[in-house]
Amino acid sequence: MKKKEFLFSKNRYKILILSLFIIVIGFFLMSGGGSNDPEVFNDEIYNFRRIRLAPLVVMSGFVLCIVSILYKGKD
Repeated sequence: MKKKEFLFSKNRYKILILSLFIIVIGFFLMSGGGSNDPEVFNDEIYNFRRIRLAPLVVMSGFVLCIVSILYKGKD
């Protein structure tokens, strides 16, 4: 039998899974800040975590994902 060969190496899969985990963390940071009462506006939706930190974490996850795809390991 011929041994199956994966598309990526083991290190590339680790970097890809790490990047997906970072993206999920970014979306969790972005969530929340709403109000239970539709008549009341909550200013928490505009805090630093949701406006600056979470998009930065998500974008860094996407960049790391691209790096994992384009990474050329030692063969």
